[in-house]
Amino acid sequence: QSEFVESGGGLVQPGGSLDLSCIAPERTVDAYAIGWFRQAPGKEREGVACLSSTGTYTDYADSVKGRFTISRDVAKKTMHLRMNNLKLEDTGNYYCALEDRYGSYCSLTSAMDIWGKGTLVIVSA
Repeated sequence: QSEFVESGGGLVQPGGSLDLSCIAPERTVDAYAIGWFRQAPGKEREGVACLSSTGTYTDYADSVKGRFTISRDVAKKTMHLRMNNLKLEDTGNYYCALEDRYGSYCSLTSAMDIWGKGTLVIVSA
């Protein structure tokens, strides 16, 4: 059973937007670095976006820079990924994750400690 409650995936046309959310009711999200990852059909999982535990540092995959925004709501124990101008190649399963790292840094290649089960995003005309 996942520690997270994930939502927001679905079918969207190219150019559209989606908001992914991930609630971690048992966790204090500002004690962790948070990340969003995705796995497209037939491809390896890749890091999409991360946010440091201090909330001061973010990193994005080159393919999503300027289109995706990672954020969190500490009071609601929720992580978000806002995805704009979606492209066909953004299709995949999207996973939220926490890394037990406190500080002003995060990495898209970190070995995360806690994973969600994933939510499916399909971009199709």
